[in-house]
Amino acid sequence: MKISTKGRYALRLMLDLALNNSGEPVRIKDIAARQEISDKYLEQIISTLNKAGYVKSVRGPQGGYHLAKEPSQYTVGMILRLTEGSLAPVACLENEENDCPRRTYCVTLRLWQMLNDAISNVIDKVTLADLVEWQGELTDNYVI
Repeated sequence: MKISTKGRYALRLMLDLALNNSGEPVRIKDIAARQEISDKYLEQIISTLNKAGYVKSVRGPQGGYHLAKEPSQYTVGMILRLTEGSLAPVACLENEENDCPRRTYCVTLRLWQMLNDAISNVIDKVTLADLVEWQGELTDNYVI
């Protein structure tokens, strides 16, 4: 499994919104500058996040975006699954029910399930609030 640019950028965009949550909407142009990502690409990603209700848009000259909920209510898994789709390491684990004809005698299925569980246990546990905290720790430890 490899997380695409879209998934990584969506996570950075959501983290940027959480870090810059001053009550005022945050402009895509400002996020793009801070994150060194094309604003056109971020507009595509924010559209997906907006449609899913993860962010809210504010129109007008002072408009922009803000998180729809508190950072603690978003897991990394939610954001990645929205932008990436399934994060299962093999196709037979992508659906809720495994309908692979080899499932009853496939010895590697156990390995893939363990890997899938390990990934989910991490990404479904870590929230945007955790990332905000980790960012603060990095900033506190940064010495010029």
